[in-house]
Amino acid sequence: MEWSANEWPRFGGLESSLAKGLVAPVEKNGWAWAFQCRRPIQETGSGNGSSAAGVRSEKMARLEAVLFVAEGALSVRKLVQAATLADAAEGRQLLDDLNALYDADGSPFRIERVATGYQLLTQPPYSPWLDKLHERQNELKLSSPAMETLTIVAYQQPITRADIEAVRGVQCAEMLKQLMERGLVRICGEDDSLGRPYLYDTTKKFLELFGLRSLDDLPMADTLRRKPQAPQEPEPTEETETETNEESAPELTEETEESSEDEAA
Repeated sequence: MEWSANEWPRFGGLESSLAKGLVAPVEKNGWAWAFQCRRPIQETGSGNGSSAAGVRSEKMARLEAVLFVAEGALSVRKLVQAATLADAAEGRQLLDDLNALYDADGSPFRIERVATGYQLLTQPPYSPWLDKLHERQNELKLSSPAMETLTIVAYQQPITRADIEAVRGVQCAEMLKQLMERGLVRICGEDDSLGRPYLYDTTKKFLELFGLRSLDDLPMADTLRRKPQAPQEPEPTEETETETNEESAPELTEETEESSEDEAA
């Protein structure tokens, strides 16, 4: 799903995830209640997962149920195992069938490729109503400074704390700590500069919360993301030049010494 620069999914997570948004009433009323509002399972047919007239096959219903309760994106392999499907090809076909069913019904739900797996999400236009129902979870609230810091890391990763502070103009140690505690940012290595400061980048959880398949799906990624720099060859130093000259000079052997003496005589 493509997002414009002013339509990013919010960080509450609940408004972009069907599983997280509805798991509380399901636990309260039981799973039987949850599926009363779903379309009936098709008992007859070839059983190959195909769907007609908006009715789910048994395999489609199993796959949808797995996506419904998943806490995050699941790989095709895990979906196939959990829903007891034949293979990955059948799993992908059923995912496409479910999305076709959602589109035909005008459903607010859609299965999207997120990070390295698939997740059942709500369409962005429905987020205001989910906000009213669930409010914001304090543990996932981000302040404006934290959002600014996260944005810089997302577009300029890997990046040092000093570079982040140079962009924001203020210290950001506390903001980075908050983002790391929420699992959105991590330390990914050390820079080669003086002191070898830590490098920071975003995590898989960041992609899941934003509904992104990869960092290339970030709004205006082509213009805002840091371009990889080509490795530069080290410039030759005086020592290397001297060594090169010494290596290229001809060796003085006994024969050359004798010939030189004969010429002099």
